Amino acid sequence: MIGLKLGLNSKECAFTESFYLTPTLVSTETPMKKIKLSFSQILNMNVGFFGIQYSFGLQQSAVNPIYDFLGAAPDEIPLLNLAGPMTGLIVQPIIGAMSDKTWHPRWGRRKPYFLIGALLCSLALFIYPFSSSLWMAAGLLWILDAGNNTAMEPYRAFIADTLDEEQQPLGFQMQSFFTGFGQTLANLSLFIFPMIFIGTTGKLPTWVFASFFLGAVCSIGSIWWSMRTTEEIPPTDEELAAMRSNRGGALAPFKEIFGAIGDMPRVMWQLALVYLFQWYALFCYWQNSSKSIALSVWNATPSSDPAGYEKAVSWTGLVNGWYNIVTFLTAFLLVGFAKRYGAKAVHAGALLLAAAGFLAFPHIENQNLLFFAITGFGIGWASMMGIPYLLVVSQIPKERYGVYMGVINMMIVIPMIFQNLSFGWVLRTFLDNDPRQAISFAGVLLLISAFCTLLIRTKKENA
Repeated sequence: MIGLKLGLNSKECAFTESFYLTPTLVSTETPMKKIKLSFSQILNMNVGFFGIQYSFGLQQSAVNPIYDFLGAAPDEIPLLNLAGPMTGLIVQPIIGAMSDKTWHPRWGRRKPYFLIGALLCSLALFIYPFSSSLWMAAGLLWILDAGNNTAMEPYRAFIADTLDEEQQPLGFQMQSFFTGFGQTLANLSLFIFPMIFIGTTGKLPTWVFASFFLGAVCSIGSIWWSMRTTEEIPPTDEELAAMRSNRGGALAPFKEIFGAIGDMPRVMWQLALVYLFQWYALFCYWQNSSKSIALSVWNATPSSDPAGYEKAVSWTGLVNGWYNIVTFLTAFLLVGFAKRYGAKAVHAGALLLAAAGFLAFPHIENQNLLFFAITGFGIGWASMMGIPYLLVVSQIPKERYGVYMGVINMMIVIPMIFQNLSFGWVLRTFLDNDPRQAISFAGVLLLISAFCTLLIRTKKENA
């Protein structure tokens, strides 16, 4: 792979070795022109996303079964998953606002947050398999998610900072590629490692230790690679002067977040409606996929047939691995479709395919046919990880890329929090505590999300 060099000049060396925070950033100096990057350079800058998404893959497919192994009741699972959206709601907007106002001559603007997040994530992944109780596992998940969100939030802004409008679709879809690749390997580890690492260690199967230890190495190793091969575009002298003169204090990130929400373009409010249904649906799937497969294929539950349920967990890892393979195989194809047909049409079509897969999923009794059903979600997942950002990145000012990417994450995690707080009641009251009905419910929500996508209007369309 080829390292990314952006022609940093001697004024970088004159910057003082500290971080600056300010609520506003205005530059009258001509900004440094973004240069065209090669495919390998864009690949290098996104390698770190692989480790982040390997960790998220473990959270999606391994954490809920671990809760089951530790004795969680079905209607407790949503609340136990509250860590992810809550840390995303708190951490990502703050990190986004801080990274917008950060510059260090050695570490850059976004990269310090990559490193801190990766170290925290790797530590939590290493300790997680030693969980001896349900609440220890839940507590460590909060730490793990805080690290993941710290590392992931600046990555969206990193693309917008570095790439011009023509190359941004490739940059965002490269992240979709690594999302699929990282989560594929995480899910495959759930299928392969139980064949290699047999038995239990403490209260958990031994394969859990192997999967999480590998995740710890991938998290810090991939971030280190991107930091080593990629340099950031330095701020202008005017931007640096603004950072020095307007540090803003401890409350500056919060003021910036609320100010950005107040100035938020209309397209982001429209996208928030799409995300309300989209992300509620995804949490319904991730929380119930293993139990749905266990019932539809093996007629097993964690209590009635633990061996059958463990087979279902292993097979779920393979099925989820397949949809992530579809994700990284189709991610770059969606770039061409988005340029030709528009990001809105591509995302709506991808959501329809995902919805069809979810509606078919719980009715399949042949374990091999599950791969056909989940293929639609793989295409939808490839779109979710990149295409919506194309709808908004041209509508927001460059000096607020970080904070607005954090606000977009708020639009993701608020539906997740709502799901975690409400879905236990929905599952008990309307869905008979049946995980198969939960998957069907998710399919209906994705249909609504696809319709809402078609209602989005951008400034270019209005013009």
